[in-house]
Amino acid sequence: MEGRGLSSAGVRHNDRVDILGVGVSSINLDDAVETIERWIGARSRNYVCITGVHGVMESRRDEHLRRIHNEAGMVTPDGMPLVWLSRLLGKHRTERVYGPDLMRKMTAVSSQRGYRQFYYGGSEWVADKLKQVLVNAHPELEVAGAICPPFRELTPEEDQAVVDVINAARPHIVWVGLSTPKQEFWMAEHLGRIEAPVMVGVGAAFDFLAGTKRQAPLWMQRNGLEWLFRLCSEPRRLWRRYAYIVPGFTILAVGELVRRAIRPFEDGTSGSPSRK
Repeated sequence: MEGRGLSSAGVRHNDRVDILGVGVSSINLDDAVETIERWIGARSRNYVCITGVHGVMESRRDEHLRRIHNEAGMVTPDGMPLVWLSRLLGKHRTERVYGPDLMRKMTAVSSQRGYRQFYYGGSEWVADKLKQVLVNAHPELEVAGAICPPFRELTPEEDQAVVDVINAARPHIVWVGLSTPKQEFWMAEHLGRIEAPVMVGVGAAFDFLAGTKRQAPLWMQRNGLEWLFRLCSEPRRLWRRYAYIVPGFTILAVGELVRRAIRPFEDGTSGSPSRK
């Protein structure tokens, strides 16, 4: 399946691979940065889903969420299982585009290019710490503002006030840290209302970059075990999620690989002339 084609200002590498119904972009970190810079240059409006196994499995249960992913300007492979599966399905150049890594790289680029940042999500003290950490690392970085919304649903008036504040700040990039799938719904609902060229849903990246939560060691990240680190860090909150996600994705992914492996034989059999 092909996802929504990127705009003319998008990356050249705009093909996607169907991962259990979600069109995941076959890209690396440099491709993602190039895409965002082209969108900024064209002043187009797009959103980016940073998607791992959790996002794919949630999209299987929610058709609206799946459509949001497939209509995104870019869906980055956030976890190694998506990278491995993409490569097995023929997209050999695919590399992990991890939310915190993309945010770090774009922050460095933004400080050089003058791109203005806006942070939406997280708690107030996390947002303040995030701004402090990033500006300390990149003194030239322009932070246009930050909003830490309440955990409840906003009223229409409150939501419009948020839109007005963000638009008045004139950011180039709005980083959205609301967790999956809340951030994906928010970006899709505000596409066209938020005037910034790019919205990027980065989930827990606010906490990781601010230093309020620990990231998994690199060896665990590279071997697809980040879920285990997060489960051990927050077992009460995450055990139900991973009890469903990890075995479910594994079974479905193996089934998809088997189905695609036997398809050519079925096609060859059905298409061969019958013997008399």
